[in-house]
Amino acid sequence: MQVFITGGTGLIGSAVVAELLTAGHSVTALARSDGSAKKAHAAGAEVLRGGLAELEVLRAGAERADGVIHLAFSNDFSSPEALAQGIAEEAAALAVLGDALVGTDRPLVTVSGTPQVPGRASTESDPLPTDGPVSGRSQSVTRALDLASRGVRSSSVRLPRTVHNQGAGGFAGMLTSIARSTGTAGYPGDGTQRWPAVHALDAAVLFRLALENAPAGSSWHAVADEGDPVRDIAAVIGRRLNLPVESVPQETFGPLGPVFATDQPASGSHTRAALGWEPKHPSLLKDLENVGAQRQN
Repeated sequence: MQVFITGGTGLIGSAVVAELLTAGHSVTALARSDGSAKKAHAAGAEVLRGGLAELEVLRAGAERADGVIHLAFSNDFSSPEALAQGIAEEAAALAVLGDALVGTDRPLVTVSGTPQVPGRASTESDPLPTDGPVSGRSQSVTRALDLASRGVRSSSVRLPRTVHNQGAGGFAGMLTSIARSTGTAGYPGDGTQRWPAVHALDAAVLFRLALENAPAGSSWHAVADEGDPVRDIAAVIGRRLNLPVESVPQETFGPLGPVFATDQPASGSHTRAALGWEPKHPSLLKDLENVGAQRQN
């Protein structure tokens, strides 16, 4: 299968590209910069130059492909305005990608987060949130899944709050960055709230399985660890960075503060049973042992 991928040079995307190529697919990766283009070429992918806001470039890439995987996002969480702009950019991009595939029965695999359900782990059948700082992404994904009625084999891989590799990535990676900048391995509230997680290499396998086999309109959970308490995550980070571990104000985490403070475990049991997906790589707490100790000046 000839696959067009956006976001193919990030932590998750790089793993997905490698997984697709290993499985015998060919890949064309969207690349905005020279650096991204070089990285994609080195991985073995063809390159289509352009950014997520260049809608005609996206349309051309999707029209020439046998299937599309969409992973790109601005990842600018510096302010509510920046986050809203990134969500709007993604919405327009995903709409164009989906429109290019209408009537073809080709796969479109997009990405969202696992939902939060009070009192229990969320499942693949739970709806995505319709409020909160990232609800706009949920709306875009829902529209993509609705394309199942228009001849698109659309599916969504729901990623947990931390997708990690060698201790980097996701919300846990943000905690590490904030700890390095503030001198405290902090967590909001009492730290008992749970975050699900998955290794990037395991998530990559699920993206491939969804591309190859997922029924139209389906959602899947890339969840290996159902939920680690955030204070346990911070404890490993603090130990690895030789920093104190303590509760800090929710505002420390910017516009994502309310999300960071929420208990949000998730289950991937249905995904494992239905698609035969089986995570094999280290858990989050084990992988965080790769976080390097802070250098002293």
